[in-house]
Amino acid sequence: MTAISSSTAPNGLPIHRVQLDGTRAVTALVAFDAGARTERAEENGMAHFLEHLVFKGGEKYVTYRDVNETAENLGAQLNAYTSHDLVAFHITARAEKALEAIDLLTDFVGRPRLDGEELDRERGVVIQEIARSNDQPSTVAEHVIDRAAFGDHPLGRPVLGPEEHLRDTFTREAIVAFRQRQWAGSRGGAFVVGNLEHLPANGALDELFDRFPDLPAPPPYEPAPGFAPRTLVEERDSNQSHLRMMYRPAIDATDRRARAALAIYSTLLGGSMGSRLFDEIREQRGLAYSVYALSHAFSDVPILQLSAGLESGKAVEAYTRMREIVAELRTEGPTVEEVERARAYAAGARVLAFENTNAVARHAANQTIVFGEEVDPDAAIAALDAVTYDEVAEVARGIADELAIGVVGPHTVADFA
Repeated sequence: MTAISSSTAPNGLPIHRVQLDGTRAVTALVAFDAGARTERAEENGMAHFLEHLVFKGGEKYVTYRDVNETAENLGAQLNAYTSHDLVAFHITARAEKALEAIDLLTDFVGRPRLDGEELDRERGVVIQEIARSNDQPSTVAEHVIDRAAFGDHPLGRPVLGPEEHLRDTFTREAIVAFRQRQWAGSRGGAFVVGNLEHLPANGALDELFDRFPDLPAPPPYEPAPGFAPRTLVEERDSNQSHLRMMYRPAIDATDRRARAALAIYSTLLGGSMGSRLFDEIREQRGLAYSVYALSHAFSDVPILQLSAGLESGKAVEAYTRMREIVAELRTEGPTVEEVERARAYAAGARVLAFENTNAVARHAANQTIVFGEEVDPDAAIAALDAVTYDEVAEVARGIADELAIGVVGPHTVADFA
């Protein structure tokens, strides 16, 4: 059994300690319900830009050099990510350096300087990041399918935001205001995962995490819209196309067991080399060099996405057959054997991922902040192991033949009518 304990810092930030036996590493991760979903339209891209800016230094580690060199002197790996759901910062170090690593992380993330000159310099860096993503058709396809599925809702906007926001509207005052509005301890969490034997029991950990300001809870984010899917094509003169298809499964996103059943379904559909999509679209028909399915659940809406990268001349045939495979699973159901294989594969993949302290910390942050559920990694594995055939078959029946379509390549909307 995984040993887990929790406390709350004076600023309201929950602190979860997850002891993992057999590792020499520890990961400290701090996350907030302050991802792109929480942005107003004029703020799109601000959550990600703020993620960049805090690395420029805090009160104790004043400059970006202080932050970077301290992490290297600890032998630690330092990083962050912004999604629609969350913004998170994490450091992984050898267990003996855990308290020093947390001291570094909580200083520049909890007490960032947000220097105006550094802000202006970083604008250019993020603008280049946006330009790079726009040069990558597979990334553009992700943006297109989000717009096709969610329209102008925050879930339909790119996490990086538009270039003009970086150039024209992101002032230091606006960024500080966003942080003050969204980075509340009550809508966040700190997670310390791995070998915890070198952490003191004298309250030092809570004191470090109390460096984050005590802020009021943010307003609720905009609920996910009803499903009004569209077909969107970004035409590019290319021999290669990137196809995305998004369904909205008929499950309750807040039901952990239903999410686990959806994960098994997406695995047998396109999550492994034994899946239906990989076997037929790639191996039997040779229609795509990359084809897969994945499921995701935001706090109030689940999605199922099918993706393919392929020669443009084969895109329509691949799309047609991929849609037929989903329909066949809806009407005929999966086989018992493929459900058993997919369940074993999905649970095994989760076990292997959880050998990494960072993966456990990231999963724990998503579970507790997005869904308000327990952080126990053993429970996540058990949830997959417990999925039944009937539950997966029910998910398959609930994938209606209504989908958003996003394509990048030499096509028109009429090709996918």
